[in-house]
Amino acid sequence: MNELIETITLQDGTVAVSGRELHDFLGIGKDFSTWFKDMTGYGFDEGIDFSPIPGKTYNGGRPRVEYAMTLDMAKEVSMIQRNEKGKQARQYFIEVEKHAKQIELPQTPEEKLILTMQVSARTIKRVEKLDARVTDLEENQPLSGSQYAYISRLVSRAVVQYIETQKLLLTSKQRGMFYRDISRGLNDFLGVRTRTQIRIGQFDKACEFIENWTPSTSVKMKLRDMGGAVQEVGFEI
Repeated sequence: MNELIETITLQDGTVAVSGRELHDFLGIGKDFSTWFKDMTGYGFDEGIDFSPIPGKTYNGGRPRVEYAMTLDMAKEVSMIQRNEKGKQARQYFIEVEKHAKQIELPQTPEEKLILTMQVSARTIKRVEKLDARVTDLEENQPLSGSQYAYISRLVSRAVVQYIETQKLLLTSKQRGMFYRDISRGLNDFLGVRTRTQIRIGQFDKACEFIENWTPSTSVKMKLRDMGGAVQEVGFEI
């Protein structure tokens, strides 16, 4: 049977349901703590229908509140939602209950330890996936105004420093060739069409590219062919 919502087999053989897992599956708009408090108001008793369980702390934050519910409570809570997700969850718990009665529960300390480790491993894997999604969302945010302005300043500084180091006498048009060259190179390196498409996760790479930029061979040769001031100062390719 495919696991739709995580369940936990306790040491006494009973099957419990993670309240937070059910909350997430149902797509509840309220935060978990508020929603669970509302659900207990339907006549469920702590220690009989549900029990608090130690929540883990991630990334130095406060421990999350967790609750384990009996299958009966999980089925009733699912019905209370009065939507398709609730019906689906209730039917799933009925199947879980049937399945639990057909399998042999762990008896020895070794079997119980293995079961505990399996549940822990699933929890860790789920948290790692969540952390990865959060990181991905953060890194794909557009640059802030200050970050975008900083990159623009880096580009200008790189071009000016190169011109001064090479002692080039350039017209405005010739300077523009350098700016277009570094911009095209930066966009190509990051895989974007315009500088405004650079994301936060690419910020450090963008800075590194700009700081190590030198004009492309094609730009150097074009400037050399234009002659004039460039040729007079011994522009080399």
